Formats: sequence, C-alpha cells, structure tokens
Amino acid sequence: MVKWAGLALLFCFAPCVQTALAENYPDRPIRVISPNPAGGSNDTIVRIVAAKMSTILDTPIVVDNRGGAGGKIGADAVAHAQPDGYTLLAGSVSTHSFAPVVTAKLTYDPIKDFEPISLVTSAPYVLLVHPSLPVRNVKELIALARAKPGQLNYGSSGNGTAGHLAMELVKTQAKIDLQHVPYKGSQPLQTDLIGGQVVTGFGDALSSTPLVQAGRLRALAVSSAKRGHMLPDVPTMAEAALPGFDVTVWQGILAPAGTPREIVTRLHSEIISTLQKPEVQSRMAALGVETIGSSPQEFAAFIKRDIAKWAVVIKASGARID
Repeated sequence: MVKWAGLALLFCFAPCVQTALAENYPDRPIRVISPNPAGGSNDTIVRIVAAKMSTILDTPIVVDNRGGAGGKIGADAVAHAQPDGYTLLAGSVSTHSFAPVVTAKLTYDPIKDFEPISLVTSAPYVLLVHPSLPVRNVKELIALARAKPGQLNYGSSGNGTAGHLAMELVKTQAKIDLQHVPYKGSQPLQTDLIGGQVVTGFGDALSSTPLVQAGRLRALAVSSAKRGHMLPDVPTMAEAALPGFDVTVWQGILAPAGTPREIVTRLHSEIISTLQKPEVQSRMAALGVETIGSSPQEFAAFIKRDIAKWAVVIKASGARID
C-alpha cells in the first residue's frame, strides 16, 4: 500500500517538477546538433537561427556538428538525449523524410522519438540540363526521354539524396527511363553537369542561379509548388508538365520526445520571433531559402505527409542507400 501511495505521489509531483523546470528555462547553454558538416548551406541556416535565438533568450546556443550517414548520426544523438530542452536537432528532409524509407535498420523513429517544434526553412531544387541538350522545357525533356528510353542520364549528389529522389519522382510521374549517375557530393555533380558528362539533374538554387545566368546550364523548372525568388521566370514543375509535383529541401527544429510541453511552447515562440526578424529573412533569402515558421502540430503533420510521399516514390524506384 505504501509502495502504491509513493508512486501516486510521484506522479502527482511530476507535472509540478516539469512546470518548475520550464519556468526557469533556460538556465544553461542549449546545444543544437547540426547533422551536417560545418560550412554547408544547411549548417549556415542553423547558425543564423541559433545566433539570433541566443540573443533573444539571453543564453548561449552552441551548434554541434555531427555530420555523417545522411544526417542519421546527429538525429540518433538527439533521439536518445535527455528530454530537457537543452539538446535540440536541426532536422531535415534527409533525417526525417528520407531516412525512414531508404534505411533498412534506422536507429531512431522519426515520429515517436521527437517533439517537432517548428519548420524553419524550405528551398526548391532547380531542374537543370546541359545547354547542348535540345530541350527548352520539361515537356521537351520528357518527350526526348521517351524517344530514347534508358539512353539519357542524370546526376545526383549521391544515392538517397534529395536530388536523386526528386528525379525518381519525375521518372515515376512522367513514366520515363533515365540512367542514374550518383556522385559523392554536389560539387562533382555540378562540375560534370557543366562539362556534359551527365545531361540533367537537380541543383540547389543558390549555386545554380549564377551558372544559369551565365548560360553554362539551362534551368527548366523549380521543384517547389511556387516559383523561387532567385529564378522568378523559371516555372514550377507543376506548371511545366507534372501537376502536383512539389519537392522542397526543408529544415526544422525538433527536441527529444518527452520534452515538457511548456519548454516546447517557449522554444516555438522564440523560433517564430527569430524568423520574423528582417535581418534573418534577408540572410535566408540570400541563401536561396524561404523562412517558414509553423506550429508544432503543423510540423508533425508535415513530417508524416512527407514520409508517406517519399515511401511511394522509393518503393517505385527501389532506391536504397544502405
């Protein structure tokens, strides 16, 4: 009887303890794990947000790079961290949309092991072709691919990456056959695309725009549902040929599952405040990304939809990365 009474007392006190912790939050540095190498665009986005939030919260926010395995190393570290609001993840399409459907044995559950806080940014990819290819739009590319099944190739920055899976979605929707050439990163892909070793592929807007403007590559469409601000005259894939096509590279902030609701709410409020700052928005725009900001509930629903969408694509393509 005493044992059960003790347990009941513990459960009664637990919400009070969590509330007290939340009221004093944060009282020490916060660590945001960036599951990407330092210096890349994803890591830059995390650091912009962390620096501004640090000022708002008047608390140091340390960005801890845990790159490798397509972001899964960093995501796993947060999934198994203490749910106290002091370890957060800069999650992405790679860690939460692709990983669960291209990885046979994932060490974390992208839904059950995290508390989504807010979607932070979103960016489109640009469908590029080498200027020597006799196509001026997506419909002409599809027609050429149908006339030469299996004879055209496309490059990506690696198996299971956004560029790879976006093109697999194109193949599925357009019912065409293109040969995949995976590279070890975006830079070698871009080099060979410029050189004509591969004739098409998706690239990020930031690095692709100067090459398109210089005539070294031709942009056929952007992958998002609406046009990008860096190439406003380039149509969307949906406008050009494939209705409903919508692929974006997103980033968001998540905490370990079980993080007190009061802390999630506080972090969400400060992230939204950060994203509304004009200086943050201008820096994000310069990187070719759009600031979003969403509720935890909206972000959770978004992740579930994205996983379901890519599961269909990956099943059709048979893409695996391990």
